[in-house]
Amino acid sequence: MIVRARMSWIAALAAAWLSVVAVAAGRPPQQATRAKITGIDHVRLYVTSIEKSRAFYTHILGLSPHDSRCSRASYSCFAVNWGPRKQHIELEQVPSPAPKNWVAEVAFATDNASKMRRYIIAHGVAAEPISKGPDDSQQFQVRDPEGNGIAFVQRSLPIDDPPPAQPIGTQLLHAGFVVRDLTAENRFYRDILGFRLYWHGGFKDDGLDWYEIRVPDGDNWIEYMLNIPANADHKELGVQNHFSLGVKDAKAAAAQLRKNGLETFDGPEIGRDGKNSLDAYDPDATRVEVMEFSPRQKPCCHPYQAAHPIP
Repeated sequence: MIVRARMSWIAALAAAWLSVVAVAAGRPPQQATRAKITGIDHVRLYVTSIEKSRAFYTHILGLSPHDSRCSRASYSCFAVNWGPRKQHIELEQVPSPAPKNWVAEVAFATDNASKMRRYIIAHGVAAEPISKGPDDSQQFQVRDPEGNGIAFVQRSLPIDDPPPAQPIGTQLLHAGFVVRDLTAENRFYRDILGFRLYWHGGFKDDGLDWYEIRVPDGDNWIEYMLNIPANADHKELGVQNHFSLGVKDAKAAAAQLRKNGLETFDGPEIGRDGKNSLDAYDPDATRVEVMEFSPRQKPCCHPYQAAHPIP
């Protein structure tokens, strides 16, 4: 018994020492494992007028108001879909002074918020405490290396009634934002969080202006918008900092947008990524990219590195 107790004590001491060595060497303790990141839960946008924007997201995009999903009572939320994904758009009154990036937050769905937070902290990333949403979801916020607001959300999945509206898009496919330092961002998203390459390309075949990486356990992605001038104005930044809704047919989506009262938008047209899409803009000039799930032709520059999302 004494020998067993001594061996157990030695094993515990060795484990503790290995943990200290790992931290000192910049490596997380072995017990810090990543929870799943299954997709985009929501995108939160800054707006100058929630009422004016509400009309755009409900009447033009056809999204259903669903404020019980909001992370805070002061936000307004619009459901993109029901069921397992439960994705939505959040609107927040823009603060003063207004930030450059009006995509206030990109939130990722996880199966275990507590486990994810422990993992994030073990890798040296500061994380806010876990809070609960109106629907009993658990979530916490971090900042990526360039200061973008990122959240992780663990959501319960009660049965919802089917949405009364007919949304233009049925999924939140991706979100994009301006990136200055690709290496630093990849260290966070790829090395720590496990995101993997989906596609990359540029205006020229040998260029790199768009860099898309998928969540490790799902089919949504984020897009780095590269080579944007430091003095870009609000209109240009509204083009770059954006989100995307998935549709089966961009031409049909364009017809529905006109029917809903949107007179001006760009496209549809096939982009450098081979996908047919159109660009609409909310009242604050934030771009809403309406994109087909799969490409119609071979992309420029580089082939896709993963399967495409399924409608």
